[in-house]
Amino acid sequence: MEAIILAGGKAERLGDAAGGRPKSLVEVAGRPLAAYQVGRLARAGVTRVIFACAAGEGSKFVDLLSDVGPAIVTAEEPERLGRGGGIKFAARLRQESGEVLALNGDELVDVDFGALLAAHRSGGALATITVAQPKSQFGLVQVDDDDVVRGFEEAGRVPYWVNCGNYVLSEEAITRLPDKGDHEFSTFPELAASGQLRAHRHEGLWLTVNTPKELRVAQEHVESHPEWLAT
Repeated sequence: MEAIILAGGKAERLGDAAGGRPKSLVEVAGRPLAAYQVGRLARAGVTRVIFACAAGEGSKFVDLLSDVGPAIVTAEEPERLGRGGGIKFAARLRQESGEVLALNGDELVDVDFGALLAAHRSGGALATITVAQPKSQFGLVQVDDDDVVRGFEEAGRVPYWVNCGNYVLSEEAITRLPDKGDHEFSTFPELAASGQLRAHRHEGLWLTVNTPKELRVAQEHVESHPEWLAT
């Protein structure tokens, strides 16, 4: 089994906290962020991971991630291809045909990849996307019909499902990805319109790492959950 990880982010919003590394390689609790996802992929049976990364950055991924387990291969994009284009570009380096896992490299997420694969295989669609209900950044104010505040609640999860960037793509889905651009505005709506896109619900951890604050949250989570260090 092979996987593709999108890792072209430049960590611009992280600033000095990135340490000069691409966003997917920013250090979290002493390890590159992407190492946690590569470790979880290995536990699901993935033996080869292809990173879609910026030109000139490939050697950094090989140097920092080769000891995690799976073989690390890099697809250096000649220009910014977008997420859909990046997956399609990296898919040319696969050694196997058929389904492939694809995910974002700048997140800390505990998706059960084995369950995701099983859901895709049983669902019969061309692609399966993982959806989640992220935590709201706002607390709730209880207001009655007379505009009297009756209480407050801590932030809960939003009441809708969003794409959290972990997919299983069939061979046909890969061929339908754009050469340049975002699959969420082209391929996925087309598949959804024809009933060929399914969802896998994820109710566990999903942390994006785009800002120094989010990096601190990820760091604190890993440090307080030592099982992550074993992945």
